[in-house]
Amino acid sequence: MSFIVWSVVFTLVVILAFVATRMAARNKDEEGFHDTGLAILEFNRAFPHEAIRQLQATADGQVVFVRLHDNKAGFMRNMHRHFSCHVLEPGRVRVVSSETGKGLVIDFLDHPHHNGVFEFASAKEAAEVSLWLLGNYVADADLALPPAEKPAANKQ
Repeated sequence: MSFIVWSVVFTLVVILAFVATRMAARNKDEEGFHDTGLAILEFNRAFPHEAIRQLQATADGQVVFVRLHDNKAGFMRNMHRHFSCHVLEPGRVRVVSSETGKGLVIDFLDHPHHNGVFEFASAKEAAEVSLWLLGNYVADADLALPPAEKPAANKQ
């Protein structure tokens, strides 16, 4: 009789373990930055003195691009057990449109292990992120325009 009771208990433990691993695998697929509140908290934990203006997540929710208040850009990637956060320095990113038109092929010169293709939900989102990154291309010296030598179109 004792053998039957222990067999039933062992079977129940195996079934419980199987159900728990299936539920954990399903939750792992759902991880990401679909909750922008989590992205804000994690980025502010890494860079407490940077003010966030806007966030844009990729279609899979694994990467978030951050537009900062001073027109810099930031980058966050879900690394499964932690989040990798970076502020992108001007001129240290190369951006090309992906083949689908809804994504960007980005080369991070300071962080080459993050290089890759980042697909967004729409082409509009990809274009907006590329503008944030292109804002990083402009060096401070290039922001000041030289004085015009010729008068304006109205000749005044």
